[in-house]
Amino acid sequence: MSGTPAEEIADLAAQLAHHDRAYHERDAPEISDAEYDALRRRYAALVAEHPEAGDPAGGVGAAPASGFAKVRHGVPMLSLDNAFAPEDFDEFCARIRRFLGLGPEPLAFVAEPKIDGLSISLTYEDGVLVRGATRGDGAEGEDVTANIRTLKSLPERLVAPFPARIEIRGEVFMSKADFLAMNAAQEAAGEKTFANPRNAAAGSLRQLDATITAKRPLSLFAYAQGEASEPVAATHWDYLARLRDWGFTVNPLSERLADGAEAAGFQARIGAERAALPYDIDGVVYKLDDLALQRRLGFVGRAPRWAIAWKFPAEQATTVLEGIDIQVGRTGALTPVARLTPVNVGGVLVRNATLHNEDEIARKGVRIGDTVTLQRAGDVIPQIVGVVESQPRGPEPYVFPDHCPVCGSLAIRPQGEVVKRCTGGLTCAAQVEERLIHFVSRGAFDIEGLGEKTIREFHAERIIASPADIFRNLPPLEAEIAVREGWGALSARNLVAAIAARRAVPLARFIFALGIRRIGEANAKLLARHYGSFANWRTQMLAAVTIGSEARSDLGAILGIGPAIAEELAEFFAEPRNVEALDSLAEQLQIADAPAAAGGGLSGKIVVFTGTLETMTRPEAKAMAETLGARVTDSVSKKTDIVVVGADAGSKARKAAELGVRTMTEAEWRELAAEAAGSG
Repeated sequence: MSGTPAEEIADLAAQLAHHDRAYHERDAPEISDAEYDALRRRYAALVAEHPEAGDPAGGVGAAPASGFAKVRHGVPMLSLDNAFAPEDFDEFCARIRRFLGLGPEPLAFVAEPKIDGLSISLTYEDGVLVRGATRGDGAEGEDVTANIRTLKSLPERLVAPFPARIEIRGEVFMSKADFLAMNAAQEAAGEKTFANPRNAAAGSLRQLDATITAKRPLSLFAYAQGEASEPVAATHWDYLARLRDWGFTVNPLSERLADGAEAAGFQARIGAERAALPYDIDGVVYKLDDLALQRRLGFVGRAPRWAIAWKFPAEQATTVLEGIDIQVGRTGALTPVARLTPVNVGGVLVRNATLHNEDEIARKGVRIGDTVTLQRAGDVIPQIVGVVESQPRGPEPYVFPDHCPVCGSLAIRPQGEVVKRCTGGLTCAAQVEERLIHFVSRGAFDIEGLGEKTIREFHAERIIASPADIFRNLPPLEAEIAVREGWGALSARNLVAAIAARRAVPLARFIFALGIRRIGEANAKLLARHYGSFANWRTQMLAAVTIGSEARSDLGAILGIGPAIAEELAEFFAEPRNVEALDSLAEQLQIADAPAAAGGGLSGKIVVFTGTLETMTRPEAKAMAETLGARVTDSVSKKTDIVVVGADAGSKARKAAELGVRTMTEAEWRELAAEAAGSG
């Protein structure tokens, strides 16, 4: 990983995007679930510690594969944050209490073993199954209706009473016995075998030929709800009972816990029974039972605030460190990666592991040739825990390079950082390549057919040297691309069509795609929403280059942006070459203005909260305002529309009075919010 928090976050986000595509699109994960979860855990911890760096991996999963029709989920299918120890779960409960302003009263949870399968959303209209869709990227999945109908345990019709429309979520999986039997049959027939039951289930459900799916032994556990035309229960436990009434199979090991204090005991018991279960699980999901509290808590980023997955402990293995490769990121960060003798850790073949940075190599004292302990979970994944001292040591201590392995430029370590960075800038082919790969990535322009391998190929052959070249150079080269090895006329035509389809791009995606340090997807959305249009954003960013300007102050006051990110943006726009590249790219595109929040009765209003709120916490008030379309900032200016004044308000209330900005009490804010929700 890179040394600065922002660079490490960016590198982790790139790894997550890669593994999301392998897992969700190709059903061919390259790392275990435990490895992925720990990678995500390290990422989430860094984002929480350094919010100014943004959240570039805010999404879930990967874009739907091209072989299936796309389905938009009524309610996003998001993922879960993870716990790995009792203190993690305790902090999860504490966060719930802080957000809701609750005291020590018991919090009831429902505990459900976490099945290692493929998430599915089932839509029923008037009690009849009309659609089945995979998670996909969380917002949009693949239509696998024909395949899901082949599951014998799936009810085609619900038993009355039922809502007019409801999305029911669950997990499609394959039992251990069925997996072994199917693999034996596949091997006997000389056909492909699967690495594990999860891959087998995913590959079976995502067959283009439903008759193949019908022959596979798939099972389903239902456990969650998406969109519904009317409430069906007051608690999650009661909802599970409704699922059983409707004919679904619900995991019989699920239990209602009267208080979170019971979770550790349940976790230990299920962990002890894990090996004997007929299906694979990798932890337990704990959901707050009260659905009204769930709605108040809502979501943050990619996960609900009211649920967590408590994973089982990591597994370890020993192997030999064969070499250390240095990778160069898009901002020049030199990242050491351990090349290992392949070793099986809990059923997953691991070949590489991060070594973080120069200091980490020195701290662990690893040498090429050492026997090392490898762990599947922890702060980063895969992780080298340390050297096995009882084994022969490598002959020489590792010396970290002081020049870029790609362009040969001097690599320096800025004061206060642990990362060495190539000084080659735009002359370093690795940095240019990585920026282009980021530009076409899922959260950015998401150009189908123009992935990492193709970008590297086209860049090496000077077909693409800058983002603008993608739109300016490729269409005329369709004929040339068609005769390239591995392409053909159809592939070339599809690529050009995919590029043309991305000429119209939302402002948030455009900003994120530029690859500005610390500007992840979440911050790109904040900027797009705040400034509205590309023209306004560009004008204001150029003005923000001047320290002390109104534009700079306005930028730094955006809640979630702050001075560190404002400085990165100012530095980007202070470089004439960046502005030239930006304008060259913009000439090729139609950049859509940022839409107002859907259904927001306070759309576009700038709100500031000050003082102590009595009937809600500050995070809940902020979430409420943003749900209604308002923009919440941290300082009062003449652009502020509303200042909500709580108890013991100070300078912000005084400044609002001086500027003539509208102020209101907490009770008046609640009344306004209720009216806005009704009108929205």
